[in-house]
Amino acid sequence: MKDILSEIIAHKRTEIARQKQAMPTEELQRLVENALQASPSTPRSMSRALAASRSGIIAEFKRRSPSKGWIHPKADVRSITTAYEQGGATALSILTDETFFGGTWADLRMARSSIGLPILRKDFIIDPYQLWQTRLAGADAVLLIAACLTKDDCRALTDEAHALGLEVLLEIHSNDELSYVTPHVDMVGINNRNLGSFHTDVQNSFRLAEDINREIKKAGNAVLVSESGISHPDTICQLRKAGYRGFLIGETFMKASAPGDKLHSFILQINNHYETEPAH
Repeated sequence: MKDILSEIIAHKRTEIARQKQAMPTEELQRLVENALQASPSTPRSMSRALAASRSGIIAEFKRRSPSKGWIHPKADVRSITTAYEQGGATALSILTDETFFGGTWADLRMARSSIGLPILRKDFIIDPYQLWQTRLAGADAVLLIAACLTKDDCRALTDEAHALGLEVLLEIHSNDELSYVTPHVDMVGINNRNLGSFHTDVQNSFRLAEDINREIKKAGNAVLVSESGISHPDTICQLRKAGYRGFLIGETFMKASAPGDKLHSFILQINNHYETEPAH
């Protein structure tokens, strides 16, 4: 079976090396420091927004995926993210990988200039250089994928992200990665997609619910997020009962002609479920 994740990471290392040649780390850090001095800002807390939200939807902007190909090739980041905010999203996820997902760093910057919601930079983060990029672009949180990192690297990147004011969404896929969950992460995401094969099964979140809730209670107060494969509002209601408070949804919305309208309809159905559910 083809290991798509290994291919992505190999390409990402080459990409970062090229970016460092174009803009050395010291220059990038100076840009970030100058930007923060010129316009001091405190990143929005994605974890607190999810914990307080009734729907907890992290609406994702992406144009393609390695498994499905182009989903919405001409998608305009400004209009869609604005529609997501108006439609009731709790937070946004912006794909910034260009080769495999059709995203760009510019997408993230444009989304930040358009909306006021917490924004997650979703990419394959393997180098501190990417965290400085993330802060410069105005994101509030960053995704760290256990399958891409050693535990030591994950901890080091988490510490640097926090030093830059970024929250961390740690993504795991199986029980084998539970040891990555520490008191230092702000959110823990269960990816229902196997990043080796890109096979998706939302039942993965239910299978891991008991074990991951136990680890989170031992480690601290991280917010639990279910990622990928969610296509029905009822699934969110069921996942909330299992302890999840965030729900990252991309393809379900992006394959619609009007992603913001699809999101709004999704949230209305969730709210209707709560209103018609018998009291206990």
